[in-house]
Amino acid sequence: MENDERQITERLEAAATMLERTLSRLEERVAAATALTGDVERISATVEQSRREAELAEKLATAEREIAALKAAAATAPLNVLRKTVPASTSAMLAKHGIGDAPVDVRTLDAALAGLSLEQRIAVKTQLLRAGAIA
Repeated sequence: MENDERQITERLEAAATMLERTLSRLEERVAAATALTGDVERISATVEQSRREAELAEKLATAEREIAALKAAAATAPLNVLRKTVPASTSAMLAKHGIGDAPVDVRTLDAALAGLSLEQRIAVKTQLLRAGAIA
């Protein structure tokens, strides 16, 4: 009987040892799988970031081309693109005082606008400046 108990004890110890080895192998596999999954996530994040960088670089290049085109267009366009005509009411009022379509002397203009309020004089002078009629 004592012999049987020893055999059973030895068998149990051998089984426990095998279970511990199996458990350690499983833990190593889980650790390896987790490490691989982490690497895959990092790789996919890197790929996504590279795509986003490429998209942003393309948008930047497009914006730079548009800016260059706008600068080129601005260099060839006239600087004063504001209204070049004077409203009919202003032309009529100036014609009554003998001032025509030619550039107007500021002193002559001030004399012609003497009967107007300050706001009206400012409005007329602003219109003439926009039209390029004030010398």
